[in-house]
Amino acid sequence: MSTVSTFVAFLRGVNVNGTSMKMAEVSSVFEKAGMQNVISILASGNIIFQTQLTASAARSILENAMSIHFNYEAFLFVKTKDEAASIFDNNPFQPDPDFHIYSFIGDIGLDKILMDQFENMTHSVGESAQIVTNNFYWKVPKGNTLQPGFGKILGNKKFKNLFTSRNINTFEKILKKM
Repeated sequence: MSTVSTFVAFLRGVNVNGTSMKMAEVSSVFEKAGMQNVISILASGNIIFQTQLTASAARSILENAMSIHFNYEAFLFVKTKDEAASIFDNNPFQPDPDFHIYSFIGDIGLDKILMDQFENMTHSVGESAQIVTNNFYWKVPKGNTLQPGFGKILGNKKFKNLFTSRNINTFEKILKKM
């Protein structure tokens, strides 16, 4: 008998560039795809669910289900509670009311790709990036997230299947529900 595991799916491109989704509808798609105990966190595409499937099998099924239901090319990244906790716990930056801190969720090797991009761009005062345990973290002044430089990578179509990003505070909210 297979063990039921709890995962969190981080969807990319939710409620941006004309892709509008209600989290109740997203949760319904997850349930119809066979996921159980589905909970959405915030309106940015963070879905906690349980399944007997592996993370990669769940990802494949959910990307297909989301693509069909919402008529767009869906990308999502599935992490266990321990993986999400590791991202939160290993954040190298101290909280600062003038800065946002982001972590990037994606596939193996993403950290080095993002660091290479970061190192070859201009930066705002105080902006920095670090890799900790294969996770890429970005600290950026509030109001500069989408400014020229590294912030433009967030919407770059050539990276759409490689990652999504979340504010570090989102991880805290997710972990409290897992």
